[in-house]
Amino acid sequence: MTASNDHALIHARGLRKRFGDFTAVDGIDVDVPRGEAFGFLGPNGAGKSSTMRMVACVSPPTGGTLRILGMDPLRDGPAIRARLGVCPQLDNLDPELTVRENLTTYARYFGIPRRVARQRADELLDFVQLADRSGSKVEPLSGGMKRRLTIARALVNQPELVLLDEPTTGLDPQARHLVWERLFRLKQQGVTLVLTTHYMDEAEQLCDRLVVMDAGRIAAEGSPRDLITRYSTREVVELRFPTDSQQDFAGKLTGLGERIEVLPDRILLYADDGDAALAQVQLRGLEPTSVLVRRSSLEDVFLHLTGRTLVD
Repeated sequence: MTASNDHALIHARGLRKRFGDFTAVDGIDVDVPRGEAFGFLGPNGAGKSSTMRMVACVSPPTGGTLRILGMDPLRDGPAIRARLGVCPQLDNLDPELTVRENLTTYARYFGIPRRVARQRADELLDFVQLADRSGSKVEPLSGGMKRRLTIARALVNQPELVLLDEPTTGLDPQARHLVWERLFRLKQQGVTLVLTTHYMDEAEQLCDRLVVMDAGRIAAEGSPRDLITRYSTREVVELRFPTDSQQDFAGKLTGLGERIEVLPDRILLYADDGDAALAQVQLRGLEPTSVLVRRSSLEDVFLHLTGRTLVD
C-alpha cells in the first residue's frame, strides 16, 4: 500500500470480520490517503460490504487494527461518524418530507444550526442539480434523482471522507454519468471517496486506486491501469466460431497471444497486438463468424482474478 499510517484517513492491518464460524473479511491491509478515490471491487460475498460497515463504524472489527481519521472506531465511533458521509446501497430517504427537508432534517443529527442547514441544503441541491425539485416530495422522483439526493444528504455535514456503496446501481446511463460527474467534482474539491461497485467502467472512471477482494482477502491492489498491465494484455481479440462448442477451435489457437479463454459463445485471445494475433488466426485458415479487437479492461482483470462462476 502507498500511504503511511500518518497520512492515511483509513488505515487497516490484518483487519478481520467474523460472523460465528464464517469469516467475511480475512486479514486485509488497506491505506487510503487524503484526497484519493479508492474502490473495493469483488463478487458477492467477497467481503466488500463487511469492510465498508467496519469503516463506517457500524460494525466492530473482530481482529486486526483499524484507524479512521486517526481514531479508533471502537473508542471514538461517534466522533468518527460526525466526520463521515455515508451513501448506502439502497436509498433510505424519508418519503413524507420534501427534497429540501430531507437535507435540513438530516442536518439536525449533526447539530447543525437551522440557518446553516438551510444554506447548505440550497448549495447541495444546486450541486446535484435538484434545485428545481426542492419542494417536491421524494416518491415521484426518478431513481437517478433519488440517488443524487442521497449523495447530497451524505454531504450535509461537510465530511472529510465519503463512503459510497454501489452508488449507481440500477440507474440508466445518463443518470450514472451525471452521478460520476458530481463525484469527480467532489474529488477535485479534496474530498476523499471510498466506494464499492460492480461496474468495472465505473471503477476505471472514478478510482485512483482500488483493491479486488475475493473470499474475504485482497487478490490485487493498484490503479486501474496498473492492474490491467499486470494481469492482462494490452488488447483482447473476441472470436466466435460457427459451432455449438467453441472448445473445438481452442486447440487450433495454441501459441497465439499470451492466454486463451474459452467461453460458451466465444473465445478470448489475449495479446498485446490484437490485429497481429488476428492475422495469425487467419493464416491458420480459421474463419470466425465474428471478430472484435478491443483494449483490455478492468473487467478482464476482475474475471481473471475472481473467476466467472456466479457466487450467490
